[in-house]
Amino acid sequence: MKGGSKKDASLREAALRAMENAYAPYSNFRVGAALRTKDGQLITGCNMENSAFGLAICAETLAVAYAVSQGLTEFDEIAIATEDSEPTPP
Repeated sequence: MKGGSKKDASLREAALRAMENAYAPYSNFRVGAALRTKDGQLITGCNMENSAFGLAICAETLAVAYAVSQGLTEFDEIAIATEDSEPTPP
C-alpha cells in the first residue's frame, strides 16, 4: 500500500502494532496482519511459532480465523507487516 488514505494508514499501523506481539523464537521473522471487515472493524493477528513447525500459525490466518469466530465473514482489505525490506507474500 503506497500512498493511500488515512484509512489505509490506520490499517498499516494496526498491522505493525500486531507484529510487535509476534512469537517467533525460531525464525525471528515477526509478522503482523490487520483485516478490515465490511462494517469497518479492524481485526489483527500475529504469527506464532512452535517447535513443531506444522503447528505454527500465520498472522493473516489468525486474523481471519478470529474474525470468522466472531461471526464476521465479509472483508474489505488486509495489510501484512514484516520487518523485511522486501515485500513478503502471505
